[in-house]
Amino acid sequence: MSSIDIGLWVTGGMLVMVVLGMRVAFAAATAGLVGLIWIFWAKKGMAPDQFMWALTVAVKTAGQVPHGKVASQSLSLIPTFILIGYLAYYAGLTKALFEAAKRWIAWVPGGLAVSTVFATAGFAAVSGASVATAAVFARIAIPEMLKIGYDKRFAAGVVAAGGTLASLIPPSAILVIYAIIVEQDVGKLLLAGFLPGVFSAFVYGALIIGMALMIPNFGPPVRGFTWKERFVSLPPALPIVAVVVIIICFVYNPFGGDAWGTPTEGGAIGAFIVFLMALYQGMRGRELMAALVETAKLSIMIFTIIWGVLIYVRFLGFADLPGAFSDWITSLDFPPMLILVCILLAYAVLGMFMDAIGMLLLTLPVVYPAVMALNGGETVTAAESAFGMNGTMCAIWFGILVVKMAEFCLITPPIGLNCFVVAGVRPELSVQDVFRGVTPFFIADAVTIALLVAFPSIVLWLPSLA
Repeated sequence: MSSIDIGLWVTGGMLVMVVLGMRVAFAAATAGLVGLIWIFWAKKGMAPDQFMWALTVAVKTAGQVPHGKVASQSLSLIPTFILIGYLAYYAGLTKALFEAAKRWIAWVPGGLAVSTVFATAGFAAVSGASVATAAVFARIAIPEMLKIGYDKRFAAGVVAAGGTLASLIPPSAILVIYAIIVEQDVGKLLLAGFLPGVFSAFVYGALIIGMALMIPNFGPPVRGFTWKERFVSLPPALPIVAVVVIIICFVYNPFGGDAWGTPTEGGAIGAFIVFLMALYQGMRGRELMAALVETAKLSIMIFTIIWGVLIYVRFLGFADLPGAFSDWITSLDFPPMLILVCILLAYAVLGMFMDAIGMLLLTLPVVYPAVMALNGGETVTAAESAFGMNGTMCAIWFGILVVKMAEFCLITPPIGLNCFVVAGVRPELSVQDVFRGVTPFFIADAVTIALLVAFPSIVLWLPSLA
């Protein structure tokens, strides 16, 4: 049996384990270890007396992965970004942000829901975790919307969909993970996510306003705020703007010249500033401990998935499955753009059964080389490429597209994690209620993805300036 055949059988077995309910991290690690044993044993002709040798080599190979790959400075961004979000919550910045958005935006049709979307976008700019964003605004925004007559399912859907914006708007943990897997510049990817994230928020807002105009008694506008009340609401929310500016300036110096520091340093300084704000707002030891524990829980979950999947990725390298898949993709007699769209549709289907991080970690080692080959390779120039951009820009553009697909997967049944989080925070809501509420946002996400594919400049303008 060839190494490609072994790779296909092991990958099929892993997918079966995931469908049966095994956690992605453990399914990937198990499949990777079994695959390594199989590959090494096959090299010895499957001789019975060589099995222990194959087992020993496979265990040593797999054992090098967790420390060798995860002991990376770039990955230290993940816990820092998550900590910023939880500290911002305990500093009261989320309530201040929601109140400012309500006073400035809620006068439009469906205004409170639109305010919630832009408040979640603002919070996403200091939190790298979609789950944390959804959990925080489920506590703050849903009661406000229910109080003025919003349908409870739609109110929950607004929060669950708005929480996904944290996947694109920097700082973003998923973008950092993508950058590590495909070995691209973290700073440029974080910059690239900013405009598409803001664009997604505007598409969500337009959808809500359109529904409010077409559906009677959908969501009454909230009026009565004076200009003085509006301006008074801004100073408590300005710290979030300050943190965003600091992180972006560390990634990209807006005055020209070298960056002021690395993304890791920017994330650490941002976390420290939010920590000082939280202390100023009255955060005590118990709340600090809660923020640290929640950060540790989410970080450990992400790193465990990374460890498990990297063992599987190491096996894929020995099986040469990424190379075979790239050759097959480039041999197809279809336009490259059509193949790319089919790949994105496959992500939409796969996301119904897997969490976003696990899905990207499992698929990117195979899919990314194929997309790059489809464009013409890592070193291709824009003039010679299939998608009209050089290799580096194609990697950034494709990264934003797959992360946007990961956002989409956070609200699709039956695995949509944000929907489960919102239902868990609000006992009056069932998971089915939340899934019904997010249904209109599927259309908004489809429109956003189509526009990002059709107009890559939305993604590539900021990175091109860096």
